[in-house]
Amino acid sequence: MYPHVDAATCINCGLCEKVCPVLNQNETRRPNRVFAAINKDDQVRLKSSSGGIFTLLAEKVITQGGVVFGAKFDKNWQVVITPAETLNQITAFRGSKYLQARVDDSYMQCRQYLEAGRVVLYTGTPCQIAGLHRFLRRQYDNLVTVDFICHGVPSPGVWKRYLDEVLGAGKKAIQDVNFRNKSNGWKRFSFAIDYREGNDTVSLVSPLDKNPYMQVFLNDIILRPSCYNCPAKASKSHSDITIADFWGIQNVLPSMDDDKGTSLCLVNSEKGENLIPYEKIRHESATMDALRYNAAYNHSAKPNPKRDDFFMAFEKNEEDLHRIIAHSLRLTPKQKVKRLLRYPVVEARKLVKMLICKSPKNTTGGGILYNDEMFNYPSSTFQTSSISFRDKRQGWRHYVLRIDLKKIK
Repeated sequence: MYPHVDAATCINCGLCEKVCPVLNQNETRRPNRVFAAINKDDQVRLKSSSGGIFTLLAEKVITQGGVVFGAKFDKNWQVVITPAETLNQITAFRGSKYLQARVDDSYMQCRQYLEAGRVVLYTGTPCQIAGLHRFLRRQYDNLVTVDFICHGVPSPGVWKRYLDEVLGAGKKAIQDVNFRNKSNGWKRFSFAIDYREGNDTVSLVSPLDKNPYMQVFLNDIILRPSCYNCPAKASKSHSDITIADFWGIQNVLPSMDDDKGTSLCLVNSEKGENLIPYEKIRHESATMDALRYNAAYNHSAKPNPKRDDFFMAFEKNEEDLHRIIAHSLRLTPKQKVKRLLRYPVVEARKLVKMLICKSPKNTTGGGILYNDEMFNYPSSTFQTSSISFRDKRQGWRHYVLRIDLKKIK
């Protein structure tokens, strides 16, 4: 996936440098309009990552006889950008896919459709949209581009190995992968894989903060190197529409929050404005202040200090991936102290939850394993009798978390 020049065939025309979106970055720009949006069809919204707006945009283009380019899983459960010309085909594009999508020959296909006079909706990451514009080297009135606020894309190699380990090196037939399962709500989404085991369908569902792959992704450990210095932030892609999760909606526009998913829409051009099907959505205007909960709009992710160690261990392939991930996510003593000082109440609640919810109802000594650390308990059987988050026996300024246990007779 890294560009290279074939010295044997290069004629030194310089075209590759002229169309490079990194060497030739666009100017930043402000959107013409910002608003919260919800698809009125709750069934579509439930199957979408946020408010179900992409589906409406794609349906409008398809019904006009146009073509939609989007990201879908291939037969190996990697992601590729392909065209769709029917309403059934665009369902594969729905939902976030947290790994690098291959562009393949979609840019050339897009140009062919445009030259034939077809309306084309091309969706992708900001850098892919910027690359498309550079590749085309001219403006097309029949082209509409849609990108999204991008956190960064993970390594396809890590994803492949994760699937191999979880599903026994492909022995189980995957039926569906959903990075944004809303069974527990939009804000607390889960990661889910459905696969066949014999005649049965088995679902593996884990909350976003418990799934190993999602954790190394969200902790910026497995992003592509280019994502740490993205050349397409702040609408530099020059897309017509930018869509995203409207994180913080409960604080900005609480009337638009039902925890089923709300989209943040940034309309960047007149073409984008004309594509929005306002009659099919609930919407409410917002301001640029809405972006304070979407830092990735303006800023690239920062490399995790453990990224190099992770990939060094990954390349050696001497341990299973779950063990490498666990080691990479383990906080150093310094990080633990910083977190405790910054979020004392949150960390105290985690400790209480661990002691109450994670420990056995009757503990008879020896301890239990939790997050790779051993917690020892008294040899007799105890239960929690009281909890105080602000015990002042050592003074008001030096309060401590106190958990009292009582012996069960």
